[in-house]
Amino acid sequence: MSEAPCQVDQEVGLFAGQHVLAELSGVSAELLDDERFLRHALGEVLTQADATVLEVISKKFEPQGVTVLALLSESHASIHTYPEVGSVFVDVFTCGTRAKPELAVRLLSDALGATHTSTDVVTRGIKEHVA
Repeated sequence: MSEAPCQVDQEVGLFAGQHVLAELSGVSAELLDDERFLRHALGEVLTQADATVLEVISKKFEPQGVTVLALLSESHASIHTYPEVGSVFVDVFTCGTRAKPELAVRLLSDALGATHTSTDVVTRGIKEHVA
């Protein structure tokens, strides 16, 4: 039997979560166009933030830019890069209370050497379950 989204264990399976939307800027155009680095970096920061990475896919665009998507047991994460302006959009949504999406965004910002990070956090589902 396959698991439904957000139904891995009691900490993940709550109908509650955090959705972190971020914009990072001041990042090297070279890094933002490096598909292999971005795939690895996203997978690593999500793991360090206690998310369960199931699969990472990506697409490099011409003449520049990369989109990376991570399927998580807890939900998903994505990055969309704009090397021409040194910026990236980041989206990390995790169900339950175990994974730490804000930490994942901070770690990604550090890995990319961003000079500015702007985040918005949306609490979703049953609010009293989310710390």
